[in-house]
Amino acid sequence: MIEKLKVWWALDVSKETSSADNPLEPLSPDQRRNTLPLLALAFGWGFLITGLLTGAALGKGMPFWPDLIIASFLGNFMNFVIGALVGYIGYKTACNSGLLYRFAYGNIGAYIPVLFISALIIGWHGIIVGAFGFAWAQSTDSPTFYAVALFAGVLYMVTTYFGVSALEKVSMPSVLLLLGVGVYAGWLNIDKVGGWSNFLLLSIEKSSEEPLSMNEAINLVVGSWIVGAIVMSEFTRFAKKAWVALIFPFIVLIISQWFLQVVGSLGGIVSGTYEFTTYMLEQGMVIGALGLIGMSMALWTTGDANLYLPVIQTSSVFRRPQKVMTVICGVLGTILGLGIYKYFLTWIGLLASVVPPLIGPVIVDYYIVNKMNYNADDLDRLPAWNPAAIGAYLFGAILAYAASQGYTLPGLEWIFPSLLGLLASMLAYLVLVAGGKLFGVSFGPASLKAK
Repeated sequence: MIEKLKVWWALDVSKETSSADNPLEPLSPDQRRNTLPLLALAFGWGFLITGLLTGAALGKGMPFWPDLIIASFLGNFMNFVIGALVGYIGYKTACNSGLLYRFAYGNIGAYIPVLFISALIIGWHGIIVGAFGFAWAQSTDSPTFYAVALFAGVLYMVTTYFGVSALEKVSMPSVLLLLGVGVYAGWLNIDKVGGWSNFLLLSIEKSSEEPLSMNEAINLVVGSWIVGAIVMSEFTRFAKKAWVALIFPFIVLIISQWFLQVVGSLGGIVSGTYEFTTYMLEQGMVIGALGLIGMSMALWTTGDANLYLPVIQTSSVFRRPQKVMTVICGVLGTILGLGIYKYFLTWIGLLASVVPPLIGPVIVDYYIVNKMNYNADDLDRLPAWNPAAIGAYLFGAILAYAASQGYTLPGLEWIFPSLLGLLASMLAYLVLVAGGKLFGVSFGPASLKAK
C-alpha cells in the first residue's frame, strides 16, 4: 500500500506531459481540444451559482432598469476584456497560468500569485460545495446540508481526477437543463407579481433595502468572476483557433453570467431569494425536482471547472501529478465548503480588491514589454524573481483595497476599486520597467534578450 502511494505521489514527467491536461509545459498541437466540446465547457463553467447570488445582491441595492442592467453589463464587460487578454495569451503560448506567471514574476516569484490565487479559488470551490448542500437541504446548518455538501465535494473531486475530458462530458447536458430551468424561473417571478410593469415598480421599492452605488455594484460584479477572468488561459490554451480563445470568455461572462445575474435579481426582488430551487420547490414536486436537478447539474459542472483551476496551477509550480493535486485541493475545498458558503459577499469583496492587480504585470509584460513574444524555451532560464512585477502587484493591491474601504486619491473616486487596482499595477510595471532600462536593468523574459 505504501509503495503504491509513493508511486502515486511521485512525479512522472513523461506521463504528465503526455496527458490530455499536461500541467508541466506548453501543450503540443495534438493536445489542443475540439471546438464544440470546449465551448460547451465554457457554457458549463459560466453557469456558476455566483451569478445568481450576485444578481440577488444587486436587486436589493438598485432598480432593475436601467441601473442593475448597466452595472451588471459593465462589470461583466470588464471581466470579459481581462479574460480575453489573458485567454489570447493562453492560446498563443499554449501555457497554463502557472507557466505564464513564471514569465512575468520569475521562476520562484511565480509562487506568490499561484499560491494566492489557488487559495482563493479553493475557497471559491468551497462555496460551490456549500451551494450544492443548500440546494438540497435549504439550510446551511442541518445534518442534510453537511451530508450533501460532503457528497458534492467527493463528486467534484472524482470527476476532476480524470481531467478536462471528464469536464467536457458533464458540461453540455447541465447547460441545456439549467438554461431551460433559468428561463422558467425568470418567467415565474414576473408572472408572480402580475407582469413587467408591476415588477419594475417592486424593483424600485426593493432597491432601498441595501442601497448600492454604481461603483459598488460594478465592483461586486467584477469580484464575482475576476478570478475566472485572470485564469482564463487554463482553458483557452486548448483552443485550436484564435476566435475560439476569444469567444470562450465571451460565452462565460457576457452570455452565461449576465443571464444568471438577471435570473438571480428577479428571484431576489420578487421571491426574496436568489435560490430558484427555493421558490421552484413551492410550485410542486415536478417543478421543484426540475429546479433541483438543473441546479445540481450546473453546480457539478462549475464545481469541476473551479477545482480544475488550482489543480493545474499548483501541479505546474509544485511539480506534482495532476491527480495528486486534485485530491489535495478537493479535500481542502470540501472542508471549506461546510462553512464558507454563508460568507459569499464578503469573499467576493476581497477578491475584487486584491486579485485584479495580479494579472496587470502579465498583460503588460506580454503585450508591451515583450511584444507578444514568449518563448517556451526560456522558462527554465528565467530569473528567480522579477521585483518589478511583485512591486507593481503590491502597489495595485494596496490602492484597490484602500479604495474599497473608502480611501482613494482625489479625482479618482469615479474609478471602482477593482479597475483602479488593475490599472495601477499595469502602470507601475511600465514605470518600473522603463526606470530599469535607464539603469541598464531588464526584467522577466526581456532580461534574457538583454544579455
